[in-house]
Amino acid sequence: MISTLLVANRGEIACRIFRTCRALGIATVAVYSDADADALHVREADSAVRLPGAAPSDTYLRGDLVVSAALAAGADAVHPGYGFLSENAGFAQAVQDAGLVWVGPPVKAIELMASKTRAKSLMAAAGVPLLAPVDTANATVDDLPLLLKAAAGGGGRGMRIVRELSSLPGETTAASAEAAAAFGDGEVFAEPYVERGRHVEVQVVADEHGGVWALGTRDCSLQRRHQKVVEEAPAPGLDDALRARLHEAAVAAARAVGYRGAGTVEFLLAADGRPYFLEMNTRLQVEHPVTEAVFGIDLVALQLRVAEGEPLPTAEPPEPRGHAVEARLYAEDPTRDWQPQTGALLALEVPDEPGLRLDTGYTGGDTIGVHYDPMLAKVIAHAPTRAEAVRLLARALERARVHGPVTNRDLLVRSLRHPDFRAARLDTGFYDRHLDTLTPAPDGAELRLAALAAALADAAGRHHGPGPGPTRFGAWRNIPSQPQVKRYRAEPAGTELRAAYRTTRTGPVPETGERVVTARPDHVTLETGPLTRHFAVAVHGDTTYVDTATGSYTLTALPRFTDPTDRTEPGSLLAPMPGTVVRVADGLATGATVEAGAPLIWLEAMKMEHRILAPASGILTALHAAPGLQVEVGTLLAVVTEPADAVTDAAERATEPADPEENA
Repeated sequence: MISTLLVANRGEIACRIFRTCRALGIATVAVYSDADADALHVREADSAVRLPGAAPSDTYLRGDLVVSAALAAGADAVHPGYGFLSENAGFAQAVQDAGLVWVGPPVKAIELMASKTRAKSLMAAAGVPLLAPVDTANATVDDLPLLLKAAAGGGGRGMRIVRELSSLPGETTAASAEAAAAFGDGEVFAEPYVERGRHVEVQVVADEHGGVWALGTRDCSLQRRHQKVVEEAPAPGLDDALRARLHEAAVAAARAVGYRGAGTVEFLLAADGRPYFLEMNTRLQVEHPVTEAVFGIDLVALQLRVAEGEPLPTAEPPEPRGHAVEARLYAEDPTRDWQPQTGALLALEVPDEPGLRLDTGYTGGDTIGVHYDPMLAKVIAHAPTRAEAVRLLARALERARVHGPVTNRDLLVRSLRHPDFRAARLDTGFYDRHLDTLTPAPDGAELRLAALAAALADAAGRHHGPGPGPTRFGAWRNIPSQPQVKRYRAEPAGTELRAAYRTTRTGPVPETGERVVTARPDHVTLETGPLTRHFAVAVHGDTTYVDTATGSYTLTALPRFTDPTDRTEPGSLLAPMPGTVVRVADGLATGATVEAGAPLIWLEAMKMEHRILAPASGILTALHAAPGLQVEVGTLLAVVTEPADAVTDAAERATEPADPEENA
């Protein structure tokens, strides 16, 4: 019986394994790098051992340090999680050589399957269908497109699509370097790349007594950079014959290598429905929760049971029930080539509702660093049908509070609601085709309401208006009739927003016509036409997070007064003060000729009119002012451009020697 388990991993998977250990009464040990000293998995473990350094190659990939940590902590077993050393046969052997229980498959099975090239040869001998490998040294145009893959690992690392023969050498070198950095093995191989294929896999669990379970299928076709984003079980749209064929092939693969523990056999389904063996992952998969939900089991508990030498509970697996979908929440910006994001994670809250599960390695207040995968969490929904599970998951993500770096949350919601996904028209090219429609520009009306809510909440937080009289609702001017204005920039789009309201004896009145029902520093309720809308507001420094029932917005507060020196365009007419444009010169329009010193715009401020004069003679090339427009100091009202010859003459005069008599 295992009494103390060290998890040779970090983040979400370490926390998930600890959860099962607590339920089984097993003590837990974490390992951590210097970058993870205060990470959630360290806080949740019963004890922890430091691995000096920050880079994976110095810490989580150092098998010798991990084994020493297990012995020092008094652990009697090691679970590798996924990634890092989870499919490293040498590490598995070192764990067992140290007298510790290895919670994973036999070393021989890892050796046979860890190299995808050897695994394909073995599967061919076992009669499992597969794509024929391509010798890159002799590849021709007819072999294109090709897929380069790391022989020793997965997760999209060391993977490249090659469409031009001339790029094959460079892509091979790049894939090899990436594989070596991720897995310590730079071997890569090539196979035909199947356009618009589906990624379907079968979960297996085997014991040392000859029992093998095939726990249904999963579809993992929604991927970016060859890494999975959305997974579900069972894989939709497969007929019974194909499903049975995949189960049989997966069981054959497990038996061919004398497998023990949890593993996954992955297949590529071509557009014509033919399956091809991809690889066998000799570890727990990131997406294992969807299988757990459908079969009502705990795969980690089964791993521990098998590692202790026990048989599977029954000869046949449980009957599946319902459908489950998982979405991976990443700190990344899909609009900027999926660029990973770092920084303080200020809030991470997902609704706690029946049918929902959250697996994460972070909580609010943690820091997302640069050294590891940007995945923040996995959100899983289980329901009687696929449509119900998809709806539940999309709504849960939409309602989640995620404050901090940019994430893919909005992309996930739109993906789940996309007609192709809802109709189960799935393949690995989903994001290549639909990314633009899944990442539209923010809705201007919704942004404006979010900015208004942020401004009202800010004012409520600064309200110090005791006693009777006009409510000074966060006012920074001393005339209640003047509009109170706050400016924001929406992130990451960069859209500038203006929120304005007037104060009255009964409270603030937005200039855009909404009715303010309540306004507190953390919550604003507005009536917009027939609808009552609620806005949760959280402020961290200059950044305001506004969460609504249908979306979330990140706003950066801008200075109250724009610095006119920021406007560098020659001929710009800037508002010298906050006020209201009351009129413009008769006939003034873009393209009009104006004379230097001519009044162009009249601005009312502090109950007085101020004339805005043309700075030079020329052409009016821009006109932003209109009667009734509320402006802040420094607002660009218009631009007058001097004729080119006048500018040239002025420049020449500026460089001419001064007349001696002028100096007399």
